[in-house]
Amino acid sequence: QVQLVESGGGLVQTGGSLRLSCAASGGTFSSSGMGWFRPAPGKEREFVAAISRSGVITSYADSVKGRFTISRDNAKNTVYLQMNSLNPEDTAVYYCAAAFRPITISQTTNYMSYDYWGQGTQVTVSS
Repeated sequence: QVQLVESGGGLVQTGGSLRLSCAASGGTFSSSGMGWFRPAPGKEREFVAAISRSGVITSYADSVKGRFTISRDNAKNTVYLQMNSLNPEDTAVYYCAAAFRPITISQTTNYMSYDYWGQGTQVTVSS
């Protein structure tokens, strides 16, 4: 059974930075595409960022492009989300997800494409 454990959330002021981590176990990490999501009004889970199995291909939501960076270390079975220039609209629980089935770039933005989810880590940005 694959387990994903997020960490790194917390309280930060507007303009600050945080780095989220998601440690995976129980599966072949390098065989999974990874994504980060957060809840949003009217949405089950809003896409934030995704990264391919090798880490070569990344994609971002327009709202975070240029501020967030997703990366992975397959040797450590960990995916990261570096978040810079945070604003109060970024306040949310952030969830990482793993997709072991082959998915296209367009499918990475759909939470239903993912097979496993972590428990989430809270990010709060104060104004």
